[in-house]
This record gives sequence, C-alpha cells and structure tokens, in this order.
Amino acid sequence: MRTTLDIPEGLLSEAMKVTQARTKTEVIKFALENIIQKNKLQELKNYRGKIKLDINLDILRNRH
Repeated sequence: MRTTLDIPEGLLSEAMKVTQARTKTEVIKFALENIIQKNKLQELKNYRGKIKLDINLDILRNRH
C-alpha cells in the first residue's frame, strides 16, 4: 500500500542509522512491528498473577 507521510528527515535518518535499515520502507516496517510487539507484551504482562496454573514442572521436564 502506498502512503504519503510527512516525517522529519532527521528523525528518519537517525532511525535508519540505529536500526541499520537500508530503506525508508524498511525502517517504517521495523518501527510498526516493534510497536505491535511492545503492545502484545504489555497485554501479556497485564495477566501476571491473574491466571492460576496448576503445573508440575518436574513432570513436564520428565524429572523423577
């Protein structure tokens, strides 16, 4: 999909250096993927301590 964006050149240049992206498209894709991943991790963290798991790790790891 083609989209026209007004991104400050300095910001884009710095992001390309930091990520070692070769193209503007590559750095934009990288940024979007990181935003999505960060959001998914935060959603998982919200469940911390709220799910009761009755798991015996020794059995799962085949320990006797």
